Amino acid sequence: MISGIVTAILLLAFIGGWIWAWSPKRKPEFEAAALLPLANDEEQAP
Repeated sequence: MISGIVTAILLLAFIGGWIWAWSPKRKPEFEAAALLPLANDEEQAP
């Protein structure tokens, strides 16, 4: 019984995270994060 409740809670948390990640208002933040690897490397010292 408890394992079923924990499974349901984790499923709801996963679905909530999925909805949060695919929310249209999050798109600008994810696009900016996607460009970070291409940013100027002057800040990194060898």
